[in-house]
Amino acid sequence: MPSIDRLLEIMARLRDPQRGCPWDLEQNFGTIAPYTIEEAYEVADAIERKDYPALRDELGDLLFQVVFHSQMAREQGSFGFDDVVAAICEKMERRHPHVFGDARIDSAAAQTVAWEEQKRLERERSGKSVLADVPLALPALTRANKLGKRAAQVGFEWPDVAGALDKLDEELGELRKGLGVQADQAHITDELGDVLFCVVNVCRYLGVDPETALKGANAKFERRFGYVEQRLNEQGRTAREATLEEMDRLWDEGKKRIADGE
Repeated sequence: MPSIDRLLEIMARLRDPQRGCPWDLEQNFGTIAPYTIEEAYEVADAIERKDYPALRDELGDLLFQVVFHSQMAREQGSFGFDDVVAAICEKMERRHPHVFGDARIDSAAAQTVAWEEQKRLERERSGKSVLADVPLALPALTRANKLGKRAAQVGFEWPDVAGALDKLDEELGELRKGLGVQADQAHITDELGDVLFCVVNVCRYLGVDPETALKGANAKFERRFGYVEQRLNEQGRTAREATLEEMDRLWDEGKKRIADGE
């Protein structure tokens, strides 16, 4: 039996009302969605670690999520797994006319532009907003980046990065004004959101993925703070026992030594 047919049978058995698994039978699209997101992150983690046996397993887990959602949809008469496959095949052929048609595209960059243009035309034909279909479940930084890119497609952007930086300065100024004696937490949260959105826009203008940039900053912070803890441990102390001034001095020391490769 082909592997995918076996997997589909396993999923149907798990959801069988008489002989199935009680846990699987209790699930719905909403309860399964968090697991789907988690499995996608585990795929990305295996890729980052270059752990290919783990990647094989994680891709299987992610595929199982697709099969799970498809089975639940089939049960309610919406669609089945074959419909999911047919839809993605049709979409891939439609969005690659240079492969499955007569169009000519000579570079990956040109294909990216053509892909986004095809999606834009599809949204226009369906009467959808420019910002339609940007998933709400995306990480906030990634979603902000996609929203900015969509708006830029219709000309809603500054001519260069200087405009984005000026807007960031403006939002930082508004945040400072909001930090008064009677600062309202909701207002501060709103202003911080504006600052973060502007930072994402700056990343977009500079061709930097904000998630990648923040991931790098996180790793850098862990290395440098780890150095602080290590040096304090050599002195028989913990970070909780040290003063801010001591930790700041060790931070600067670690920053230099790590940068120098020591």
